[in-house]
Amino acid sequence: MKKELRIFLTAIMFFTRIPCPKWVNHDAEYLRLSSKYFSLVGILVGGIGALVFYGSSFIFSTEIAILLSMVSTIYITGAFHEDGFADVCDGLGGGWTKEKILLIMKDSRVGTYGTVGLILILALKFTGLREIPMQYIPLTLISGHSLSRFIATTLIYTHPYVRDTEDSKAKPAAKNISLSMLIISAIFGILPLFFFKTPWIFLTIIPMYLGKMYLGAKFRKWLGGQTGDCAGAVQQLTEVVFYLSAVVVWTFI
Repeated sequence: MKKELRIFLTAIMFFTRIPCPKWVNHDAEYLRLSSKYFSLVGILVGGIGALVFYGSSFIFSTEIAILLSMVSTIYITGAFHEDGFADVCDGLGGGWTKEKILLIMKDSRVGTYGTVGLILILALKFTGLREIPMQYIPLTLISGHSLSRFIATTLIYTHPYVRDTEDSKAKPAAKNISLSMLIISAIFGILPLFFFKTPWIFLTIIPMYLGKMYLGAKFRKWLGGQTGDCAGAVQQLTEVVFYLSAVVVWTFI
């Protein structure tokens, strides 16, 4: 039990700004094992966003409450996945060889492709959430964060890690995921969907996984696999796809 707690806290430490005990560190083996708790971290992050939205909605308009919830999740994660998404936009947008793409993705500066990509994906998140019935926004936030992290975990399972530098902090967490770890991630990722009143919400998994397959095909073509930034990009894209798919469910089903 203590080992599992340390593995979970390692995931929290790696993917969020939430303080952890001093005995939790970036041990490579614990980072690798922490992959199974990525979705549970998503429930935690989404829960924080849901609480911020719920509390803010008593004071501000729905639009402001949504923006504040987005700010809270970005702050609590240190824009970890948004940074990966921007790096992938810059890399695939400006590179024409594997080496050039990886070099661009490693650059700490954000280029035009990354800037435009971030603006558009954040705008889609806000607009999508605004179209969800207000009473379901908190649960939608939790589900979006948990399920998108599970889909990102499937990328790590299906695509080999390709960055060849040993100093990459994300390397242990981005490789060698077992089937049992993937199943645990799936359980936590899908769990919030059971709290919706309509079973049709489970259909959102289909377009989310198709989005992952689309990006995964690009990663395999240009890189031969994936990096931590690629997993972050999948998380961001599939989170948006979930919100937009949920809008379709509430509108037409």
